[in-house]
Amino acid sequence: MRNYYSLNEYCRSTFGHKLYKIALEGGMTCPNRDGTIGTKGCIFCSEKGSGEFAQKLTGSITEQIEKAKLRVSHKNRDGKYIAYFQSFTNTYAPVSHLEKIFTEAISHRDVEVLSVATRPDCINPENAALLSSLNKIKPVWVELGFQTSNEKTAVYINRGYKNEAFDSAVTLLKNENINTVAHIILGLPGETSEDMENSVRYVCSRGIWGIKLHMLYVLKGTELEKDYLKGSFSCFSQEEYLNTICRIIKIIPENVVIHRLTGDGDKKLLVAPLWSGNKKAVLNSLNKKITGEGIFQGSEA
Repeated sequence: MRNYYSLNEYCRSTFGHKLYKIALEGGMTCPNRDGTIGTKGCIFCSEKGSGEFAQKLTGSITEQIEKAKLRVSHKNRDGKYIAYFQSFTNTYAPVSHLEKIFTEAISHRDVEVLSVATRPDCINPENAALLSSLNKIKPVWVELGFQTSNEKTAVYINRGYKNEAFDSAVTLLKNENINTVAHIILGLPGETSEDMENSVRYVCSRGIWGIKLHMLYVLKGTELEKDYLKGSFSCFSQEEYLNTICRIIKIIPENVVIHRLTGDGDKKLLVAPLWSGNKKAVLNSLNKKITGEGIFQGSEA
């Protein structure tokens, strides 16, 4: 099978070197948690809003960046970074707050890209215009948590918006010349191979620039854990996941940058599948299956 267009390959060809992603905390919550849409959030989301690996919210954004750099210095000596606002919904705040934290991040000498994770229903003309202005300084990517195009599954996972919200957000961001990255979860309860492939085809047909493929994993304290412990569903085996990824890659257009091929939860919180906790081994197995080589070259920055 053909190889895939990895984020690592994109960064090396665009910036001339690898970029390492550092996760930052912007101090926001989520409309699916504060009562605007709901209070429990998506059923797979932890108390930290998918920000288990983000720098703690202490001090300024610059201080967060410097602390994060120290933490990964052994992996990226004198390197450059993607400033990734990951936890919760990172456009769910007044534009004045977003402008302050995003400008501080993008102005850092070692940051070459600003990446903002958010919900599609939290993109509006005002914050899109802000992101567009920042995009003129350094590249800005917006990562949209979509997960599935199956509306029944979306209700089950308590996503809180319909597919049209994703379509509108991508259109608005494309009109501002901002690259969008769609997040898809593979292995959601009740979904078939066809459902997963349809979700990937759906986002690719909307003109996304990048895609992140996550396996479903179960974390302690989530609503998803309750259903898992009841025996309502099972998670992928490693071999099942490898085979699924190989099928999915074949339907992703060659110009779409694949940012992620798997996902790993905090090992202290991980309930299942336990094999997913060894991310390096999973990625090496994936790379061997895809390319026939055993050394992972990476889709992740």
